[in-house]
Amino acid sequence: MSSRAFVPIIIVCVAILLTAMSLFTVSESQLAIRTEFSAIVGTDYAPGLHFKWPWDQVMKFDGRILSQSYTGETFLTNDNRGLIVDFYVKWRINNAAKFWEAAGGAEDKAADRLAAIVKDGLKGVVAERTLPQIVTSERAAVTSDMFGQASHNVASFGVELVDVRVQRIDLPDEVSTRVYEQMKQNFQKSANLKRAEGLSESQRIRSTAERQQTEIVANAERDALRVQGEADAEAAQTYSEAYSKNPEFYAFWRSLQAYDRSLGKSGDLFVLTPDGEFFRYLKDPEKKK
Repeated sequence: MSSRAFVPIIIVCVAILLTAMSLFTVSESQLAIRTEFSAIVGTDYAPGLHFKWPWDQVMKFDGRILSQSYTGETFLTNDNRGLIVDFYVKWRINNAAKFWEAAGGAEDKAADRLAAIVKDGLKGVVAERTLPQIVTSERAAVTSDMFGQASHNVASFGVELVDVRVQRIDLPDEVSTRVYEQMKQNFQKSANLKRAEGLSESQRIRSTAERQQTEIVANAERDALRVQGEADAEAAQTYSEAYSKNPEFYAFWRSLQAYDRSLGKSGDLFVLTPDGEFFRYLKDPEKKK
């Protein structure tokens, strides 16, 4: 093959190479900028195929939400107690040009700067509160105060802060021992107070019940004595009316009852005068009183 045959082939190859160098694609999940000699000449590319000069450079960035976790970060509370905080940050690039200028297009570098801003915000929030306030408050309340300021700070390098969440709050061993001991004392004090209140209430209920019992028994005994007195009076009146109709029969009947209860028992001994009234009906039943 002659040397002239290579010329068209070379031209075609150069044309293909120049075409390849002059085209680039952007996917739905990407952001892209085009630079010419380190100067930004194109931004906000829609997804699809785009043209550029062969000497231009195209920088592509992930436009989705990115997440980064940070563990074991130590912060000081308002009462100078250390806290070990685990948190995560969700963010995304919303301005590729600013991001490239501020972070040099490195996501790791942007994540480090973002973490530094969030840490400063958390440090300020924790420093404004005591340990009991942080432990008893909602985690959202801890992060909400610093979220607005952090979002404003990260916007300067083309990043949108989506979310910041505190995952875990822990205490160093020496601090946790003191805190748990203090909590134990507080719970013990509360328990003693509850027991004292319960004992006082128990005594009040018992004294009230005993007083009511005394009143009920006294009223019942009073009513019983009244009923018994009324019954005795009615019985006495009945006996009196019955006895008054035949006094001699009544005396005879009472004598028979006395004989029945007194006579015929072994070992009984009576000392009576001969003219005593006890056996007068046995001596002379017809004798009148």
